[in-house]
Amino acid sequence: MTVGVSNLGESFPFPAAIGEGIKAKAKELGVHIVQLDAKGDAQKQGSDVQDLIGQSPDGVLLLPVDSGVAVGYVDQLKAAKIPVVAVASQVGDHKKRKLEDVYSGLAALVTQQEYEAGKAAGRLALKALPSGGKMAVVEGAAGFAEVETRFARFLDPAKVAGVKFKVVARQPGDWTAEAAQSACQNMLSSNPDINLFYAESDDMGVGCAKAVKAAKSHAKVIGIGGSKLGIAAVKSGELAGTVCYKPYDLGKLAMQTLYGHLKGTDTKSAEFVSYETPAIDASNVAKCAPQW
Repeated sequence: MTVGVSNLGESFPFPAAIGEGIKAKAKELGVHIVQLDAKGDAQKQGSDVQDLIGQSPDGVLLLPVDSGVAVGYVDQLKAAKIPVVAVASQVGDHKKRKLEDVYSGLAALVTQQEYEAGKAAGRLALKALPSGGKMAVVEGAAGFAEVETRFARFLDPAKVAGVKFKVVARQPGDWTAEAAQSACQNMLSSNPDINLFYAESDDMGVGCAKAVKAAKSHAKVIGIGGSKLGIAAVKSGELAGTVCYKPYDLGKLAMQTLYGHLKGTDTKSAEFVSYETPAIDASNVAKCAPQW
């Protein structure tokens, strides 16, 4: 059996760890892998999908660069009768399609329950600042569904508790520590009384924490992802908390899901497949072993 993998960017730690998990499970199952790297470019991913179609693999694991654009890729693969499992990000317009409303052209979507992970981050924020206050959001790069899904339920725990977090600024950090540090510097310049930053990835959280320290601000920073950088920052106190994602395990789960579908032992049809992502702070940081 041959499986094609269109990875959104192997130079990024998270999708790289997913790729390693895919390869490990494929080796265990005796599956040959053809892995292509889109390098964060949706246009290149389109070319990669065409290359994979030309090689006629039994199935494809797709890590979308752009959720909306990925609909066309899935349609092309389906037309070529190649089953597809999307990994780590949904396919379709995330503003119109709920995360668990999996695109019909997919066998499955294997990812984090992003809404619940965002809600878990919100519980950490409430624990760090039980009285609420002004906050800012460091978003990921444009085009990624996670920009919206990771924030959609973040404020829910505070609302239930009758606590108000007022969002006074939102800027993209493009998933990198450097861009996030710059974004947080800018937001602190305009709003020096920000009490909380919610960074939609740990890398961005660590970068933002540097900006907070440099500005001698007392703002708390919440990340998401459970990365090596993030967990180290929770231990040192730079981050008030994070949510533990496991990309290596996610890659293995995606490979197993597609394998079961292709073998006919666990056939899928637009099914949502996920795993647990616990909230982590200083009190339970030992429970998250970083995978990226």
